[in-house]
Amino acid sequence: MAELREEILAEIRRTLATDLEFRGPVELHHGLATDLQVDSLGALVLAVALEDRFRVKLTGIEAASVESVEELVGVVERAVREERATGASRDGFGGGLS
Repeated sequence: MAELREEILAEIRRTLATDLEFRGPVELHHGLATDLQVDSLGALVLAVALEDRFRVKLTGIEAASVESVEELVGVVERAVREERATGASRDGFGGGLS
């Protein structure tokens, strides 16, 4: 699932650069608030962009507890996996085709 993690990280970087005008490196170990200066509005912008891009719903409680880029990637990755699993179940396929 490394490819999915890279895709999520790329979307976070894109959103920070284009929508939040953050100029600088964005790595997994960076803190959203401490290193990247993401405030509550910025967090909302990030969440909406990730939801739109990956067609998932991020729960407010889970998203609010995220402090690092790595944690955010993990939250989105879990949401994508869950959506794929439930989507496959609804379609009658259990194989999780991408």
